[in-house]
Amino acid sequence: MDLTRHNTTSGPRWAVDGNYLPTGVTLGGLLTLPAAGLAHLVGQLKTSESASGPLLAPIDPAQEVWGSGVTYLRSRDARKAESKTSADVYQQVYDAERPEIFFKQVGWRTVGHGQKVRIRADTTWNVPEPELVLVINAAGEIVGYTVGNDMSSRDIEGENPLYLPQAKTYNGSCAVGPAIRLMDATALTDLPIQLEISRGGAVVFAGDTATSRMKRTFPDLAAWLYRELAFPHGAFLMTGTGVVPPDDFTLHSGDVVRVTIGGMGLENSVG
Repeated sequence: MDLTRHNTTSGPRWAVDGNYLPTGVTLGGLLTLPAAGLAHLVGQLKTSESASGPLLAPIDPAQEVWGSGVTYLRSRDARKAESKTSADVYQQVYDAERPEIFFKQVGWRTVGHGQKVRIRADTTWNVPEPELVLVINAAGEIVGYTVGNDMSSRDIEGENPLYLPQAKTYNGSCAVGPAIRLMDATALTDLPIQLEISRGGAVVFAGDTATSRMKRTFPDLAAWLYRELAFPHGAFLMTGTGVVPPDDFTLHSGDVVRVTIGGMGLENSVG
């Protein structure tokens, strides 16, 4: 069951499996409800009106996207390689009980499928990071996932780990979509993740991994996010990347980034 958000003449409106939900239904409202029975309730709310409006990022404006890092061995190795002075901190966080968690973006600034992501103007080494994004309700229960692109400036973070917020959070740095797939967390443990980057119509990088290669579990990451934070309307959590382009690769304006997870694809051009 897929939830999508659409632009209409009367404002954004949510839909499920191609048909609108009643006007006034919000994701934040749905995420106040228990995970058990949520999909059934959403199915009952489904109208006969086809959802025809253009897609928007499947997130309410006031909701938040958070990130987690160094959850895959490949990510740990890449962070150690890019760091000029603090490679050991990435090994330490990879081995530690406490994960790396950081604020990524607020809903109104989050980019959707078909919209443009950006690279920072003051950087020279930028990559997309394909990530499964957990959708979590107010009680901290995982209700499903969406596809994410955690745009990152590797040269900024590599210069000093304290620059992480600038490397990760800026206009056009976060894309999610095209839909939220409602499903139990146990069904997310071995989903294939593919990244493809095209330039001038030709593929310049392609890579893949699977969520089964993660060191940490999704419930554990969600529990750490909610440990000392309340999210009364739910939250989104990017779960880290296991696909990293080689060190001599950087994104260019005009590139097209496609991330596919479990058969659901998110595509964005680079502005």
